[in-house]
Amino acid sequence: MFEPKNNTNKLKSGIVVKSEPWVSKYRPKSVDEVAHQEEVVSALKKALDTGNLPHLLFYGPPGTGKTSAILAIANEIYGPELIKDRVLELNASDERGIDVVRNKIKNFANFAVNKTSGVNGKPGAVFKLIILDEADSMTSDAQAALRRTIESTSKTTRFCLLCNYISRIIDPLASRCAKFRFKPLETEAMIDKLKYISQKEQVNCDDSVYSAIQEVSGGDMRKAITYLQSSFRFYKDKRLTKDHIYDISGTIPPSVIESFMEACKSNSFDKLKTMVQGIISQGYPASQIISQLFDYIAMTKSITDKQKSHITIKIGEIDRNLIDGSEEFLQLFEIASFIMKQLTQMNID
Repeated sequence: MFEPKNNTNKLKSGIVVKSEPWVSKYRPKSVDEVAHQEEVVSALKKALDTGNLPHLLFYGPPGTGKTSAILAIANEIYGPELIKDRVLELNASDERGIDVVRNKIKNFANFAVNKTSGVNGKPGAVFKLIILDEADSMTSDAQAALRRTIESTSKTTRFCLLCNYISRIIDPLASRCAKFRFKPLETEAMIDKLKYISQKEQVNCDDSVYSAIQEVSGGDMRKAITYLQSSFRFYKDKRLTKDHIYDISGTIPPSVIESFMEACKSNSFDKLKTMVQGIISQGYPASQIISQLFDYIAMTKSITDKQKSHITIKIGEIDRNLIDGSEEFLQLFEIASFIMKQLTQMNID
């Protein structure tokens, strides 16, 4: 007979250790704990003090604290006992049809509730809360139906829409919500959070690891914490290094990109061919090389804007060829030859 799986690991000594994703374990429990969103936190705290929350629209890049912020608000309004009954959380990318709006959301929103007592001295609430994650994935018809539901149930329910692209939310729906933009986390804020988690979980690493995580995550705190936990679990008996982070994230080490560019500057096709063959033999995906090469070219000050424009257009063509199934070695060698030609012309000029 099969036994149900759980999130525990049993060691040889018989000790049972809970395995919990650090993203959930260290999710902010209150609005004050939401990192690096000062304007949003300030406005939300004022709304909590009055006990009158408007319909909300949170937008911004992934991993910047949108879901954490609204769950922290719900926790402060309802507390751990009522939050399961008063809050409905839906992922709109999975449940985004008009039937969900007409049935599941409408049925939950129609019923009135008694006023809560509030948590930590906060005023109570006489409304329920519906959270729609990835609301920009909803169809236009579903968004239009949602607008009508928001209007008819505003006395009993508050809605919070979470999305990455506010331009994909129809204007009639967006105009009924208080809009808050979540910006990408700054380097210091992200590294401070990672250091705090490392201290709590006894992760053995140095500052270069945090810098590497910040680099590969691109301001996404959820992705950064996941990389830290994955590296810690996989290399548990070793001291973490930045190379471990690159391996876990599937990112090409910056040294490989720099060597690639040095070969392009050498004006030698033999060195270029050897470099590309080495990259392919190490198993690095050409698509990832192209992606990081684009960022490197864009950030390099020694290359003029004219040269950057030619190279980036060529990178786009190579990327399309790779998607169409072209051979990786030939495509990498072509972009390397093109960059070498552009850099040689720049030096001659």
